[in-house]
Amino acid sequence: MKPLIVFAPGAGAPSSSKWMQRWAKRLETLGVVRPIDYPYMLEKRRAPDPLPRLIAAHREAIAKARAEHDGPLVLAGKSMGGRVGCHVSLEEPAVHAVVCFGYPLRGVGKSGALRDAVLLQMKTPVLFLQGTRDSLCPLDLLAEVRPKMTAKNELMVVEGGDHSLEVTKTQLKAAGETEDDVEERMLGRIATFIDGLS
Repeated sequence: MKPLIVFAPGAGAPSSSKWMQRWAKRLETLGVVRPIDYPYMLEKRRAPDPLPRLIAAHREAIAKARAEHDGPLVLAGKSMGGRVGCHVSLEEPAVHAVVCFGYPLRGVGKSGALRDAVLLQMKTPVLFLQGTRDSLCPLDLLAEVRPKMTAKNELMVVEGGDHSLEVTKTQLKAAGETEDDVEERMLGRIATFIDGLS
């Protein structure tokens, strides 16, 4: 049975954003996709809800999606949506896998607090898709965290990718690739990761 992919956005843009729409279409080739929005987005507020409210909203969206589709449950999310998915996996035993597009390992702002506690508690397999230009997830920091994790975890590095995994035109030209090529490669890695868990 095709997986059920509950797809959560990052803090700055809702599920109707171009990035989310584009990736929802790609993910639809792998399973049944249900994009979600958090309460603050639906209420047109800028500041994200506190973490417990984000987790509760995420779980509610899962319950609704589950009522319509049975397959293995995969939580995919961009930045904050991926981080909340990791937290949800601690409370939802049925989560088959988590896919993080640009995990925000460091908080925004001067403190840049390390957000690794949830990763160290996880038991659910997780795939990190990370860009080399992502200041919110320096790859050397992630390399220190991953060996300490008990959950099966994999990493795909997107050369030249920023926090949204978008590569500069210069880099694409140098590699003889298009944005489509890069995203198709990422999609292939996600498919392999999910297939490898069944």
